[in-house]
Amino acid sequence: MICLLAGSKTVPLLAGALTLAWTHSVEKILWEEDWRSGPAGLELVEARVRGSGAGMDPPPEARFEDGVWKWRPRVPPVGEVVLRRSGATADWRVCIDGLCRPMGDLVPPQADPIMMKSCAPP
Repeated sequence: MICLLAGSKTVPLLAGALTLAWTHSVEKILWEEDWRSGPAGLELVEARVRGSGAGMDPPPEARFEDGVWKWRPRVPPVGEVVLRRSGATADWRVCIDGLCRPMGDLVPPQADPIMMKSCAPP
């Protein structure tokens, strides 16, 4: 299962996988990453971007399908992902089973940073 930690608040998402989505602050292009909770921690399963520029070019192994660059990042599982909220861009979006919500629906809107971690079911 995946949890969000914002200060002293822990929010169990009751899901073992999610999509983290955001809009790039300069290019205004949607980025998405699929994460899952595994035995070794959080695993980045796939990344997608709908364009390139400003330091966000897809890697050589990316494939272009239906207007989206897709690839599987070759990174080991991590214990946590630190999510920052600058206020200069729209909030992160968390998508579970196709339902997307702004991060502010899950944790206090002013919470920064937010940690995404694997956690035990409640």
